[in-house]
Amino acid sequence: MKTKVFIDGQEGTTGLQIFERFANRSDIELIEIPPEKRKDPAARAVCIHASDVTFLCLPDAAAIEAVSLVQSDTVRIIDASTAHRTAPGWAYGFPELSDAHRNAIISSKRVAVPGCYASGFAAIVYPLVQANILPRDYPVSCFAVSGYSGGGKKMIAQYEEENRDSCFDAPRMYAMTQQHKHLREMKAISGLLTEPIFSPMVSDYYNGMLVTIPIHRRCLSRTINLASLHEMLSAHYENAHFVKVMPLSAETQTGGFLAANPLAGTNEMRLYVCGNDDRMTVTAQFDNLGKGASGAAVQCLNLMLGIDEATGLE
Repeated sequence: MKTKVFIDGQEGTTGLQIFERFANRSDIELIEIPPEKRKDPAARAVCIHASDVTFLCLPDAAAIEAVSLVQSDTVRIIDASTAHRTAPGWAYGFPELSDAHRNAIISSKRVAVPGCYASGFAAIVYPLVQANILPRDYPVSCFAVSGYSGGGKKMIAQYEEENRDSCFDAPRMYAMTQQHKHLREMKAISGLLTEPIFSPMVSDYYNGMLVTIPIHRRCLSRTINLASLHEMLSAHYENAHFVKVMPLSAETQTGGFLAANPLAGTNEMRLYVCGNDDRMTVTAQFDNLGKGASGAAVQCLNLMLGIDEATGLE
């Protein structure tokens, strides 16, 4: 029997990507809403209750409204918005973080897909905090760069406009007030006591992302060096299908540069441990639309259905 899936917000970037990932899935039956009724709560409620699983690819307020429409005990929700990522009763959709995260996704009726930047951040910081390497009160800083698709339809239109302003030709830093919507999630999921300093940039390419955490050895809870940091992260993700820790000095294979877009179109994430024994960096390289959004959502669906988590993602 096919699993009935409704994508509430199919017209957005993430919704379209999820829809496309189901193109060759014979086990999925998509429930589609007439375009003129896609903002009609009653029509959306009918589609939600006709589904086994509903994806929410909506602004936060609309996602909260959609959850309020659910009256069935059997419908399972996968929310790609920011609304429920730290909410009680919601599983956090990053199964590679721990067995507890994976089991929660498998059994839950409510799963919140991580934010794109937060995925790279948590992939690095969570295991270091859990291993008592990074103190919970460590003053974490993070810098990152993303393709412009992460900004949604409005930003995509700005970058793809024929006569755009020349400022779009160069990387642009934003969120300088330290109020980025992912900060709460970064703190809570990673187990930190305070929010990090976060400096994201958007650049003139469509999709792909780098998220980097600098680490000062003198500030750590345990004495480690570059090799032992690499060994610890490698062990943590040893059995992960989509998250791989790259060999030390792997960046030399690309001339000492790390590009943000080699994993575009995939659900993979690669972690690079770089630097020296005193000053280290860990960088997550992945697709902000893949492991950072639609790919992660489909991976969660697969786990919830009890099938191979890579189904439709390779």
